Amino acid sequence: MKRVFDVLASLGGLVLLGWLIVLLAWRVRRDSEGPGLFRQPRVGRGGQVFTCLKLRTMRVETRDAASHDTPASAVTALGVKLRRWKLDELPQLVNVLRGEMSLVGPRPCLPIQHELIEARRRRGVLELRPGITGLAQVQGIDMREPERLAEVDERYLATRTFAGDLVLILRTVTGSGQGDRVRAQ
Repeated sequence: MKRVFDVLASLGGLVLLGWLIVLLAWRVRRDSEGPGLFRQPRVGRGGQVFTCLKLRTMRVETRDAASHDTPASAVTALGVKLRRWKLDELPQLVNVLRGEMSLVGPRPCLPIQHELIEARRRRGVLELRPGITGLAQVQGIDMREPERLAEVDERYLATRTFAGDLVLILRTVTGSGQGDRVRAQ
């Protein structure tokens, strides 16, 4: 049932919001040098690496690192707004449609985040598709705390329900969580 919902919701989201994704990608390109969409390898279900899509919120020359290891100065002015409203995540609806992600699940990490990957592997969390949002995100827990994050992801794994996923989606849409936080200057 979860996969059917993911497909229908992501397809519906792309039909309804596709124009917004295109408009925001155009605005990103106008706001700063580089492409509107950002593609980055992330760790998915079973530890498989896939290409995650996002609206670009950082300058092109920013090194490839986790958000919490990236200085705030790397984020563009428009990127700050996109992150605040979580609009940078909209292109991930394509990842959901492809089956690489789910609407709800543990956030996909970078392949270089070995400590988090191992903690998730030990706890069985890698059996889940990563999500656009999840329990840890609405609680404001980010990837700078790998063990704590894996623990909350494991709690989601043990208690997940369709109704619970709907609540997490609603909490995300209404502003719970803080999105990806960058390192303070």
